[in-house]
This record gives sequence, structure tokens and C-alpha cells, in this order.
Amino acid sequence: MLPSLVTSSLVYGSLFGLMGLGLTLTYLTTKVPNFAYGSFVGIGIYTAYSLLKIQRINPYYATFVSFALAALSSVAMYLLVLRPLARRGSNIVSLMIATFGVDIAFVGIFGIYTDYITDKYSLGDAKSFYPLQADFSIFGTQGVVFVSPLVLLLFTTCLYLLLKKTKFGTAMRAAVENPSLAKILGVNVEAVYVFSWFLAGGLAGVAGTLYALRFSGGTNTGSDLIVEIFASSVLGGLSSLFGAVFGGLIIGASEVMLTNYFAQGFGFLGTLTLSLIILVAGFGLVTRKQARRKLFGTVMLAVGAYLIVDLLVGFTFVPVASQLVSGFGPDAIAYQKGIPLMIMVVTLLLLPRGISSVEWKQIIKRRRN
Repeated sequence: MLPSLVTSSLVYGSLFGLMGLGLTLTYLTTKVPNFAYGSFVGIGIYTAYSLLKIQRINPYYATFVSFALAALSSVAMYLLVLRPLARRGSNIVSLMIATFGVDIAFVGIFGIYTDYITDKYSLGDAKSFYPLQADFSIFGTQGVVFVSPLVLLLFTTCLYLLLKKTKFGTAMRAAVENPSLAKILGVNVEAVYVFSWFLAGGLAGVAGTLYALRFSGGTNTGSDLIVEIFASSVLGGLSSLFGAVFGGLIIGASEVMLTNYFAQGFGFLGTLTLSLIILVAGFGLVTRKQARRKLFGTVMLAVGAYLIVDLLVGFTFVPVASQLVSGFGPDAIAYQKGIPLMIMVVTLLLLPRGISSVEWKQIIKRRRN
């Protein structure tokens, strides 16, 4: 059996990879942050719940229904809300507020729906339920641990082949990068946008179904996930599809693991390692030319130095290091969304275009030379 912390990190990261990929698709078409995207995940969650509780259909079979329902809902949002507003000349702020409104509407719809199935089918846990007990296991490990990364790999590979190896993929890239030129060349830009929103919604629906097999769900679950979804997309670069996949893996895994360590403690060696990492990262930023990075690096150097002094000497004016060693207790779990939020803020400060903007090949060559 794999440790629960490892399996939860793997599932969480894989699902946010899917969600980040979908959110980035919607952003590339409208250039507007879609704050209603988490609601499409909620559709997947409640599709899995409903089909299992009412029809006794396994959630893995429900993924096909979830994909279709969430995809159609996503297209409806684009065609009925965002596209008409954009054609009337609405600015980005207005469109963004519209996505907030759609998200609030979805929460209300989920509330009405759960009231209905609670009364009709006597489902007392409809508004807030534990992970669905309908998964298989392999060597004592829950099946979704293996399925979620495989699904992420499958969708990522198929999208790569679509974009790089097909004429429609070439048209998609042209429509996203330069819509005006694409129209002149005969590309049906609107068809590309509708397909993008269809696929993005479908990804959210599948992610929601798999989410319900591992984690608790409720009427607000989809909306509550929007912080992690945005952090995944921002870390990936916001305009990089494959960067969003890696961003989701990093955000999901780091949230689960760091929350656990903050609650239970890093231990002496773990805290010392964390302090050294902060010091090294701070030193690297201080040597950069940009004033913003130098300032941030100076702060990191001060924090890292303080933690080491506190850890080794026992200076406890503000005993942060001792708390990191022993843990902050179960109360730390309530602040777990602060982890992806902080990662997103740091990314925007230091890498506004995300990890996809880093020229890794040149860095590797410099290190070798």
C-alpha cells in the first residue's frame, strides 16, 4: 500500500492538471479569467453522486455523462453570456464579473437540485457527502490513484497530437494567436472557440467525477476549488496549455503535502532543509538584475537566516522554527488554500508568464558550461 499522503498528492495534482488545462483553454479564447470554471467541476461531482446513489451506476461510467453535461454547460455559458457581452463591447472587467455571476447561479442551481433529490430519493447527504465508496483497488491502493494520472496523460497526449499533427489543430492555434489573420485565411474562429469551451468543460466534468471518488463533495465544492485552479493556470503561464498541466501537478501536490507538514511538523532536519532552500533561492534572486527580484530575494535571505538561527541557537523572540518542527496542529488545515494562493502571488511577482516562460534549455547549458 502506498502512503496516503503520496496517493492524495498524486490524485489532487492530476485533477488540478486537468482543471488547469481546461481553464487555460477558456482564457485563450476570451482572454477573460473564467471564475465560473469550478462550477463545471461541480457538475461532474454531482453527476457522479447522482448516478451512483439513484441509478447505481459506477462513477467511472459516469465520466462520459459528466463530460457531456459539463461540456454543454460550458458552451452554453460562452454562447449565451460571454459572446453576446463581448460583441456589445463589454470590457474585461464586465466579462469577469459576468463569470462571477454565472458561478453564483450554479451554486444556487446545485442547492435547488440537492433539495429536490433529498426530498424525492431521501438522500440525506446530498448537500455534503463523503467520498463515494464505489472504487476498485489494486494491491490495496484505491483505483483512482492510478486512473487520475492516466486520464491526465491521455487528455494531454491527445491534445498535443490534435494541436501539432492535425489541420484543425493548426487552425486552433492560429485562431488563438491571431484571430483576425485566421479569419482572413478562412479559419472558422467561432467554431474553434466553441470547440475549446466544449473541451474545457468536458475536462472539468471528468475531473469532478474522479474528485468525488477520493474527496468529499458538496454544493460549494466546485466554487471553492477556483483558487487552486487559477493557481495551476497562473503557475503554468496562463497562456500555456501544457504549462498548466505541470502547474496543476505542482499546486495539487504541494497543497496536500505542505498542509500535512504544517499540521504535523517538518521535524528538525525537514525545517533545516526548508530554511536552506529559502536561503539558496533568496541568494539566487538577489543576484538578478531586476529590482523586484532583488527585494524579494533579500526578504527570503532574512527569513531563511532567521529560521536557521532560531533552529540552531534557540532564539525564540518569534518561535517560528520551533512551530515548524513540531507542527501547528489540526488548525493549520483550515488555511490550506493559503498555499496555492501564496504560490500564485509569488509566481505573479517573479515569473508573470509562469514556468513556461523559463528557458530551461539555456539554463541547463549554462550549468554544464
